[in-house]
Amino acid sequence: MKISVAQIKAVKGDIIANVARHKKCIDLAVSQHAAAIFFPELSLTGYEPELAAELATDQDDKRLDEFQEISNHQNITIGLGMPTQTNVGIQISMVIFQPNAHRQTYSKQQLHPDEFPYFVNGEAQVILTADVKKIAPAICYESLQEEHAGHAHQLGADIYLTSVAKSQNGLDKAWLHYPTIARKYAMPVLMANCTGPCDNYQSAGQSAVWSKEGHLVGQLDDKQEGILIFDTETEELIKLNF
Repeated sequence: MKISVAQIKAVKGDIIANVARHKKCIDLAVSQHAAAIFFPELSLTGYEPELAAELATDQDDKRLDEFQEISNHQNITIGLGMPTQTNVGIQISMVIFQPNAHRQTYSKQQLHPDEFPYFVNGEAQVILTADVKKIAPAICYESLQEEHAGHAHQLGADIYLTSVAKSQNGLDKAWLHYPTIARKYAMPVLMANCTGPCDNYQSAGQSAVWSKEGHLVGQLDDKQEGILIFDTETEELIKLNF
């Protein structure tokens, strides 16, 4: 299976502009016959906790319908980030579109302490199936907690997919942790990070893929937007920038 992660520089709070960026990445993934593509944390709004209350929506937002249409027509799974409004509060979520299927939302279960003033925890792990592979999404902070990956493994995950908005300091921790997780649970780890300004820091890009043996297969740089496409059978990697 070919699975892709995208690296974008989101326009702060501008969902319409960010939709266009997402579509560029999806077009690139489709051109390489990828079965799935996943985006960074809160990719549709940018990682901007102070704006989350005014930007939060839900998976049935009509502005997202075109992603479902693309998923249906191109036979591709799409996971994008946005704040969602729930009965218990606002959550950091990944809305997931699969061909001719009801869309799903996965919400971050373990928040960083800095996020508590703005968000509430999600409640359950989602395991996706794309082209017979089972994919476990993880959103930023929780992806650095070993019990999260361990639980995903227990649920039968073949691939650990991390959607993040990390500074260089956060990446330094991730680059130590993700190869260890990959080796321990024999599942590839794919990281989709953003680049450019986020909240009160600079996101450091460097989206990357580690094989199930924990080897770094490849990465993007810290500035350019683009995608990585990983073949889970051959472990070959394609990099495309735009």
